[in-house]
Amino acid sequence: MTEEDYPKAFKYLEDARNIAEKQNDSLTLWQANYWLGFWLTHKCEYEKALYFMGKSQEINVTTNTVWGISVTKSVMSYWIYAAQGRIDLAYQNSNEALQIAIGSGDIYSKAFAHCFHGYSSYFKGFLDEAKENLLKATDLFERIDYFFLMSLTQRGLGDTYFDMGKYQKSQDAYKMVVSLSRRDRNLPSLRNLCKISLAKIKVMNNEMDFDLESLYGYVNENNVKPIESCMIRRIGWIILHIDDNHINDAEEWIKKAIEADKRNGMMWYLGRDYTFYAELFERKGDQSKAKANLKKAIEIYQECGADAWVEKLEKELIIRF
Repeated sequence: MTEEDYPKAFKYLEDARNIAEKQNDSLTLWQANYWLGFWLTHKCEYEKALYFMGKSQEINVTTNTVWGISVTKSVMSYWIYAAQGRIDLAYQNSNEALQIAIGSGDIYSKAFAHCFHGYSSYFKGFLDEAKENLLKATDLFERIDYFFLMSLTQRGLGDTYFDMGKYQKSQDAYKMVVSLSRRDRNLPSLRNLCKISLAKIKVMNNEMDFDLESLYGYVNENNVKPIESCMIRRIGWIILHIDDNHINDAEEWIKKAIEADKRNGMMWYLGRDYTFYAELFERKGDQSKAKANLKKAIEIYQECGADAWVEKLEKELIIRF
């Protein structure tokens, strides 16, 4: 989490798993399988991640570890199903996790469940529901001093508030991620993503007091594949909106984002790429390509099950074209 040294992490976890199997140590075996699954998602190796997460869930069910069942469902909903663009399945699992956690009364699993159901709601396009759950998760993580996932929760709030047009609250949430990450030195790539997001808000406010070269450096330093396209797309947006002289440069960045999402199998984010591509072509005055890309985004969101995003973009299609 601190160094994002995945090869070393996988070596230790595989060693732990082998030792735990030989000693029939179910608790360590659960931990090893869980974390192997978790970190494999950071390489976008979703089927392998699902296998190990499934193994950890089998142990939860066998031992009737209710909090573990809920937490594993929550994590799978976001890091595997939502990342793949299987939004209906993500929403179903996070909702089930939330009901289990509420029923158990366990604060730890409730914090996880509200966080990841918030994300599932966001991917669906249910922004009010997303905000409500992420705010509840923030309160619960504060109460148990779990700042690692507090950072992820605040990132989700930043994205949600941004899409709701509440830019000051979005800015506050991204700043919180940067602050938390500096304090515990975890997840440097997530911190850098939020720095890019803060620059995006600055551009909206006509504030240019940031170093574009530093933003490029964050992309080069990134070790977390699932946030690769988010970084690239947001830099493309920044370049497009700085002035009217860098449209071609912005287009190169959005092409890179599309390539990344196709390579990493992240379909919902691919829909977001094409939404931005439509905006770029509209700025270029090419209405035909703008319309085609917006339609492509709608098709992808339909396949993902991102219902409210489909509805939103269909309305934009009618208004704009």
